[in-house]
Amino acid sequence: MTPENEKKIERTPTVLLVDDNQQNLELLEVYMEDLSNIRVVTATNGLEAMTMVADESPDLILLDIMMPKLSGFEVCKRVKADPKTRDIIVIMVTALSEPSDIERAAECGTDDYISKPIDRKAMVDLVRNLLTTKTRS
Repeated sequence: MTPENEKKIERTPTVLLVDDNQQNLELLEVYMEDLSNIRVVTATNGLEAMTMVADESPDLILLDIMMPKLSGFEVCKRVKADPKTRDIIVIMVTALSEPSDIERAAECGTDDYISKPIDRKAMVDLVRNLLTTKTRS
């Protein structure tokens, strides 16, 4: 069979949820249940997130900013600086909402920014749209 005739094997997209607050993490997991055909993995701090990025190769990360050990800003910078991981979609999810925080997130390379409290439908739609766009490219 030639490569043109081979059926493309589709991989289930993986979403990494990162938050040091267990309630926030559980809430994000519940929200992700609105999306079909995704795999969800979690991390509770920035260092754990970096390990999960290496081990799980997520397609998208929902990333809290204020965390112990390694901030979301630093995680995003590292993900976007590495040629192997720079195409991972990073969405910052945070209570920080000052223009300077949003600007700093953009400087780190975030693909989008969601302020808490999270609008469930808006977040689910954003994740769905970004994953759909990524799988088409």
